[in-house]
Amino acid sequence: MVTAAPGEDRSPALALVNTRRLSANGDVDDLAEPHGAAAWLRRHDLAAASLGPADVARLSELRGAIRELLAALADERVPGAAAVTTVNAAARADAAAPQLVWRDGPVRAWRSTRPGTVDEALAALARDAIDVAGGDLGRLVRPCEAHGCVRFFFREHARRRWCSTTCGDRVRAARHQRLVVEQRTASAE
Repeated sequence: MVTAAPGEDRSPALALVNTRRLSANGDVDDLAEPHGAAAWLRRHDLAAASLGPADVARLSELRGAIRELLAALADERVPGAAAVTTVNAAARADAAAPQLVWRDGPVRAWRSTRPGTVDEALAALARDAIDVAGGDLGRLVRPCEAHGCVRFFFREHARRRWCSTTCGDRVRAARHQRLVVEQRTASAE
């Protein structure tokens, strides 16, 4: 199991983007097939009744669009229009309506009009991406600076540069190895 990047617990859209990553064995895609995608949705309380290949393609397309939004935030640039269009369309895929829920008193909650559907899951992910991009968390989005890492995280500490301690350790080990080689080269001259 991969360690969650900082912020994945607060943003399912960030967690979605990080379902595609690089590992020592190559490219990893947690959404490559319907079973894996359904399991990921369940782990994030976005259960859909069932997923087919077309649903996985829609989820992957949304992931790519959200990745573009996060990259644009991190790079302080305007995202591609297609990414914005994809996220907005997914957010509209399922209407949500305010509902009165009675727990120790009245509470207003937004509920899907089509619970348990893929549209509900996609809309929830897209709405979260919109909340991140348009809210305070948007300024915290950063790409991991470790070579070969493609994950994003919320940088809530000024010195944090990596999505995980694993990436940080890899960078420090590579830096140490570079220094050793430089010292050997310098002493051999």
